[in-house]
Formats: sequence, structure tokens, C-alpha cells
Amino acid sequence: MPYVGAVETDPRRAAADRMAEAAAAWLGSLDDEQRRTAQGHPPGDDPSEAGDAERRRWFYTPTDHGGLTMHQQRPAQQRGAMRLVASGLSTAGYVTVATTMGLENVLDHVEGFTVRFDRERGRDPGLYYLRVFGDPGGARPWGWRFGGHHVSLNNLVVGGELVATTPCFLGADPAVSPLLGGALNRPLGRVEDLARELVGSLPEELRARAVLLPKPPSDLVTANRTTVGPGDRVVPLAGIWRGPRFSDDGEQAALQALSDRIDDAAGFEESDHAAVELTEEPRGVAGADLDHGQRGLLRDLLGCYLGRVPEGVAPAYDDAALDAVHLAWAGPLEPGSPHYYRLQGPRLLVEWDNTQREANHAHSVWRDPESDFGLDVLAAHRAAHH
Repeated sequence: MPYVGAVETDPRRAAADRMAEAAAAWLGSLDDEQRRTAQGHPPGDDPSEAGDAERRRWFYTPTDHGGLTMHQQRPAQQRGAMRLVASGLSTAGYVTVATTMGLENVLDHVEGFTVRFDRERGRDPGLYYLRVFGDPGGARPWGWRFGGHHVSLNNLVVGGELVATTPCFLGADPAVSPLLGGALNRPLGRVEDLARELVGSLPEELRARAVLLPKPPSDLVTANRTTVGPGDRVVPLAGIWRGPRFSDDGEQAALQALSDRIDDAAGFEESDHAAVELTEEPRGVAGADLDHGQRGLLRDLLGCYLGRVPEGVAPAYDDAALDAVHLAWAGPLEPGSPHYYRLQGPRLLVEWDNTQREANHAHSVWRDPESDFGLDVLAAHRAAHH
């Protein structure tokens, strides 16, 4: 297919080898009790298969993501965990993940060290969870997941090759925070600025097609669904948590109130949801309609997502593939205003929103609607080996 361009398998095999070595070393450092939490069922190819359902569950809220937390590990084990995380990321991707984890301390300060979310510390850099599924480096498919507030990394290895790296979610809260000397900490700044620059550069007729609504949805349209498809709409915040409700009624009520405030602030009606819901035919402006400079911006913007993983692992978008990528925007174009955008094309869905906390709370996700969690590769693997 044209979207993969001339991607070679060697980088994917090299990444898989690094992952297997790091995962085996990390699991080997754990005691039996830790390992029971850290290692999950081997990946399966049937989406209805109960044993593989946990691998395909992901979150971006401060909830239990499933796995062994950093708190549950000794320092040397934590280092091993982060070595595995780094094996699936570019240097820039790893720095962004590490920065996002550290932002939990900043966010705790912003909120006056008061938020709990039904746990001892609501904003906690130690509550990031790692789980390996199956036996790393073995003959059977295996994978791993790392996640916590505003981070979700999902990787699958089949036949010694890294075949899936999506969903891949990164967020930032605060999206902008002060540093000494007047500098600003903006971990996802380019992810926001390039899209705004691109939409702002469009002539009036193309901009009218690109901007779906003058106001944005409250969150990612596809939320944390395992699979995405036409008709997907925003899920209220209270629905993006593990389990039906908190054990503490007061904390559950506080979460529901926060969720309701976010939805009320968006002010979305039925027609608004219909305007931004996911559709089979992409909405917005196609890359084929852009001039040379605008195509360069689109390619750079894509790079902010595909560049999260090691070089040669992500799809390589040639000119023909870029033609089919559509950009859609919702909200004002002025910096600092709440806004949303998405990129949609063959084997590609990217979403971004920065709407909450007065547009200082950003979410971004890269997905492959046809092969998130590597389900298509697993199905082909089973057909060839059974």
C-alpha cells in the first residue's frame, strides 16, 4: 500500500530486539509477586478473546492503567522499566514521555495539592504502569504497554518484528508552564503550532472546508475506544476510567461534577456533535489541495506524531500518500483559544485537543484504525500458523 512507502523491516526488527532484551531483563529483576502483576496473557488475534482484552484496554486519565507501577519497584527495577519504555521511542519521544510524567508534580502544585481521584495522591509521577504480555523474544507474539496520566504506549511484536505501535497517546497538563528567565515549558508546542500555522495559511475557500465548527469538542472525538469507526463521538470524562465508579462516593461525585462542567463549557448540541463526529470519508482539506509550502507544514506536523517512535519504525508518507491525508479543525485560530484538529487518511488517524483548563491542557493521539494493537497482523499470523 502506498502509505507505507519504502519502509524496511530491519528497523522494526532492531527495535523488537531491543525491546525483547529490555523486557526480559526487567521481568528477570522482579520477584514472583511483582511478576504476577507485571506479566499478562500473550496477545491473541481474536478481538473477542477474553485473555487478550486487557492488552487492548487503554486510558489517558489518572486511573489504573494495569500493570506494575513505578511505586511498586525498587530504583534499579524502575531504571529497567524506563529502559524498556525508551526502546520503543525516539529520543525526542522519550524526553516528551519523561517530561509528561514529571508534569504531575507541576499539576499538583497548580491544583493546590488537593486532587485525589479516589487514591492517596491524585497527581502522582509514581503511578505509571508497565505490563508485558507474553514472553519477550519467544516464538509467540508478545507485546507491552506503558501508561499513566497523559501517556499510553502500546507495542506488539510478531515474528521478531515490531508490527504495531498504536494507539500512541501523549498529553500535557499544563500545556504551557513557566521556566526561569521567562522561558516556557511546552512539551507539545510544535504539535499545536504547526497545525494552527497550516490552517491559518489556507486561502479562504480551503479554510472554510478545513474548519468544521467555530467551537471545539471538549476532548478527543474517539476518546480511548479500543477500535474507532464512523459515528464515534466524544465520551464524557467520567467514562474514561477503569471500573464503573470510585469506591469513595464523594470522589465519584467530584469526578462527575468535573465531567459535567467540561461538557457544559463545550456547549455542544446534536448538530455540533454531528459536525465533528468521525466519518468514513475524511472531512476537511486534503493534502492534494495544498501548495508546496503547506504540504511541507503537513509533513512536519505528521512528523510530530510518527517521530515518536524510533527511526524507520513508523510509516513513511510519500507524496501520493500525503495527498490523501485530510486536515480538519474546530475552534478559533487565535493562540490561547480552545481548539481541536485531526488528520485522517489511509491507515491514519491523528487527534489533538487543547480545550480544558482555559486551553492549557493538551491531548494528542496517533492511531491506525485498521491495525491498532496489531489485530490484523495477529489474524494473519494465526492463519499462517494454525
